[in-house]
Amino acid sequence: MAMILTIMCFTATLLILACTPRVGALRQNHTAYSSKNFKDGRFHNLASTRLSTHEGNMVEATIDFFRGSPDRVPAHELPAVRPALDEKPADQNLRVTWFGHSTCLVQIDGQTILTDPVFGDRASPFSFVGPKRFATEIDFRPQDLPETIDAVLISHDHYDHLDRPTIQALKDRVNMFYVPLGVAAHLRSWGVPEGRIVELDWWEEISHGPLTLVATPSQHFSGRGLTSRNKTLWASWVVIGTRERFFFSGDSGYFDGFKQIGDAYGPFDLTMLESGAYNEAWADIHMMPEETVQAHQDLRGDILLPIHWAKFNLALHPWQEPIQRLL
Repeated sequence: MAMILTIMCFTATLLILACTPRVGALRQNHTAYSSKNFKDGRFHNLASTRLSTHEGNMVEATIDFFRGSPDRVPAHELPAVRPALDEKPADQNLRVTWFGHSTCLVQIDGQTILTDPVFGDRASPFSFVGPKRFATEIDFRPQDLPETIDAVLISHDHYDHLDRPTIQALKDRVNMFYVPLGVAAHLRSWGVPEGRIVELDWWEEISHGPLTLVATPSQHFSGRGLTSRNKTLWASWVVIGTRERFFFSGDSGYFDGFKQIGDAYGPFDLTMLESGAYNEAWADIHMMPEETVQAHQDLRGDILLPIHWAKFNLALHPWQEPIQRLL
């Protein structure tokens, strides 16, 4: 078994190196960040965090994940609606269109904002293998979005949140990309001009037209290659408009940071919070649905939009379980 695992790891390494452009900037220089969250060459969560709390055999757990089960994907084509998106809505009210997983188009104060845009068929460094989207009947692509995207918010650099083909399809139509520290190098390697990327540390604010954007903490991790774990920062986002405001979680385990954010910037008219792709073994870095509801309350949110579910098979639970438990 050890020899088989070694061969598999070696093969995976070669495959990843063969498609480096899709992976991103693996050879970034991450040595000069002044962030207090950056120590010993890596970023860290506010609290001690384990990527896995699994107490059993990790080989067996890995086999269970790749073996799959019938209820982890829908047994039939999911119903979907092709949205009619106005270039600039007549009113300035907050509105949101969810494209599955963590991709949302939010229009507020005349600004069009896109969160973690992933419009590819797979959440993977490869175009031919990896988790494939459930809803294939509606083939919505970046070219179907409004012609001008005022801002793109990226939460972190995992493949189900940062997709090279999508970024390259959008890069000439996006006014500004806002990303956590270190993520800009990926975008630059894919052709996004330096002048249209802003990197922020936790709690840093920036003005974007009539909006105030704040990069806020989350409890997660980062990395797109075998040696890039936590070399870039992960974040949630607060967006404050002239009358309304919303919160976008990205990926996060439940932590007291939600209450801190709620106390500092709440109440929120809308929270977009992860509720899916969880497991007891990942309790520190992904929320259970019940914790999603608690986070919404901590943030002092009004409307809750559960995200990070119903698009990719990324966990062991039945595909519909996240929304059932949350409701």
